[in-house]
Amino acid sequence: MRDQGRSTRKRTGGRLRPNHKKKKHELGGEPTETRVGEHKLKRVDKRGNTEKVRAIETDTASVAVDGEVVAADIENVAENGSNPNYARRNIITQGAVIETSEGRARVTSRPGQDGQINAVLVDEA
Repeated sequence: MRDQGRSTRKRTGGRLRPNHKKKKHELGGEPTETRVGEHKLKRVDKRGNTEKVRAIETDTASVAVDGEVVAADIENVAENGSNPNYARRNIITQGAVIETSEGRARVTSRPGQDGQINAVLVDEA
């Protein structure tokens, strides 16, 4: 199955054959499954002479509480809509609900892409 690029079907339903294979920059990478644990970052080169900072493990989150941002300790992952197994394995992705020292919070950032966890409080402790 192709995730990106041109459709494999015409508007009439006929088949479109691929005119080339994917180039190196068109290939996707392995997902960074950020886990709850001691803070660990990884720098990855990307196109355009820049780099991404991936969070491999982390134990703190910036949680927005009543208009102020508080650094909270992450206890565990309560639920993860993208994959139920992620909650069992304590993997944090965008949209995951985490239990923190401030209460339950929903993750709004992409820790595997930008290396930090920003969250908004859902339930207070």
